[in-house]
Amino acid sequence: MSKLLLVDDDIELTTMLTEYLEREGFDITAVHNGDAAVREALNGDYALVVLDVMMPGMSGIEALSRIRTHSKMPVLMLTARGDDIDRIIGLELGADDYVPKPCMPRELVARIRAILRRTSNDTTTDHEPLQIGALTLYPEKRQTLWHGQALELTSTEFNLLEVLARQAGQPVSKADLSSHGLGRPLTRYDRSIDVHMSSIRHKLGNLPDGRSCIQTVRGIGYQLIGE
Repeated sequence: MSKLLLVDDDIELTTMLTEYLEREGFDITAVHNGDAAVREALNGDYALVVLDVMMPGMSGIEALSRIRTHSKMPVLMLTARGDDIDRIIGLELGADDYVPKPCMPRELVARIRAILRRTSNDTTTDHEPLQIGALTLYPEKRQTLWHGQALELTSTEFNLLEVLARQAGQPVSKADLSSHGLGRPLTRYDRSIDVHMSSIRHKLGNLPDGRSCIQTVRGIGYQLIGE
C-alpha cells in the first residue's frame, strides 16, 4: 500500500479525495497548509505528495520549492484550470506532473499510478548502464552521471532522459516522451515535456562546441546526441 501525502486547504475536497484514494488502496495522510506539507513531506516516508498550488500562507509553489531543496520524492501539483503560469513554475521547480482543478478523482488516481509506476525501482529489470558520450544512466539505481559527476534529477526528468538515452541519435516524439516518460498520453496544448526538457538542458549545460546534447527536432520532439 503506497503512502501518499495529500495537501489542500479545502477540507471538504480533501475528505472526499481521501475516501476515494483509500478505496483505491492508498494510505493517505492529509494536511491543509504549506508549512505542514513541508514538515510532513520531509519527516514522513511517502511515495508521493499531492500538493495544491493555491493555499493561504505558504503557497503550494513555495512548499514545493522547500521540499525540492531536500528531497526528490514525486510531487503531483493541483492547479487552477487554465492557469498556465502556476503549472510552468511548478514544473520548473521540479513537480513531476499536474492535474487541473476541479479534477475527476479517477483522473487523479491515473496520474498518481503513472508516476508511481515510473518511479518504482522494482519495475526496472535492465541492469546495464546507458552510456552516451559524457552521460551515463543507471536505470536500476535511477542515478545519472555527467562527466563522471552525479547529476541531480527529479524522477520525471530521469524518466524522460532515459527515454531519450534508449533512442540516442534518433528523434523521439513528444507523444512517445509523454507516454513513456510521464506515463500518460500527450494532451493538446500541454507544455510539460518542453518545460522538463528545458530543466534537463540547464542541468546538463552545453557540449564543448556550445550545443546542447538535447536537440529540438522541429515538428517532432527531441533527440539526445553525444559529444
